[in-house]
Amino acid sequence: MSDEQTDHRLYLVVLNDEEQYSIWEADRELPAGWHAEGTEGPRQHCLDRIEEVWTDMRPASLRRRMEKTGA
Repeated sequence: MSDEQTDHRLYLVVLNDEEQYSIWEADRELPAGWHAEGTEGPRQHCLDRIEEVWTDMRPASLRRRMEKTGA
């Protein structure tokens, strides 16, 4: 049996100020600079959500800088 099949923990999709995503165990305090995105559930559910919404892997500050310079 894989770890995925035996992992019954709940996770949160979390987001930082650079609009980078990750998952975090729901019963743990979030690290500084991260906040809950609103999705909670099994690990794979959260990873699927991240794949759905995180379509541009560049940090927000880089995207803004590139928009200003027209790059």
